[in-house]
Amino acid sequence: MADANTTYPTIVPLEPMDPARAAEVARLLVGAVDLHCHSGPAAMPRILGHTQAFQEAEDAGFKALLYKDHYYVGMPHCAVLKDIYPDSKVELFSGVALNNASGGINPHAVDHAIKLGGKIVWMPTFAASNHIQAYAAKSFPKTAKPMLPPIPLTVLDANGELIDEAKQICDLIAEADIILAGGHLHVSELFVLFEEAKKRGVKKMMVNHPTYIIGCSDDDIRSLVGLGAYMEHSICMFVPSRAKQHEPSDLVHLMEVAGADRTILGSDLGLTQAPKPVDGFRMIVSNLLDLQVSEEDIRKITSANAARLLDLAA
Repeated sequence: MADANTTYPTIVPLEPMDPARAAEVARLLVGAVDLHCHSGPAAMPRILGHTQAFQEAEDAGFKALLYKDHYYVGMPHCAVLKDIYPDSKVELFSGVALNNASGGINPHAVDHAIKLGGKIVWMPTFAASNHIQAYAAKSFPKTAKPMLPPIPLTVLDANGELIDEAKQICDLIAEADIILAGGHLHVSELFVLFEEAKKRGVKKMMVNHPTYIIGCSDDDIRSLVGLGAYMEHSICMFVPSRAKQHEPSDLVHLMEVAGADRTILGSDLGLTQAPKPVDGFRMIVSNLLDLQVSEEDIRKITSANAARLLDLAA
């Protein structure tokens, strides 16, 4: 676990690497995919904007970058950036998070996102009942300006059954063949959601940071993988940052639990007192090399698995 007394600079710098290691890391990150980039503008303070995040991913040879905001869709600024930089090689994507600002668990918001080219639907994050209960003693996130208090959201009715709106959303996701992400729903909700989604033809399911907020045990991870889900682990929780929860060795264990073929690394970076997204990838790849993780597995979790979910060629 991170030291609660540790203080970090606004942008945590990448520590110097010896030239051989830096070259090895750079080579492994060519073709990387970040499904969880929190650049700005945003309601929360961010250490870099969408343009800088895109340019740094381009410079590092990333295959794709997917912008995540908890309150708005990002497809329009993806299109604007591609218009401004038509020769760029990195693909840009986004999706919709079903918090109160999007109308909650709202099929219309999902339909709109799909029509704009959205590639992922995140179930409620900061508005999830599970998230609100977890942070009942303190407010999180801290937005730059006060916002209305969230209305708690769950995908289950009083009988523990999936609500009709969630079923309709699953149908829309299945038809578009995009990613259903669990957001900050509790693991008990995820099982109900993913089981129904699978019945309705959803092929791409992903659990966001299963060890944070979600409450997944190792057995839960194995069972969710058995349903066809991928485990997306947030790099920010394994590298020096205010969000650090684990050591890199814990990530190796989590890879073993789910299997490298079902593990994805997303940066979840852009927040203050943390590295920039590409630097976060550099840090964790170097850590994994130190821990003797194979290049094949590193490429799977930083590139191939996420590229498959975006229908990009490996």
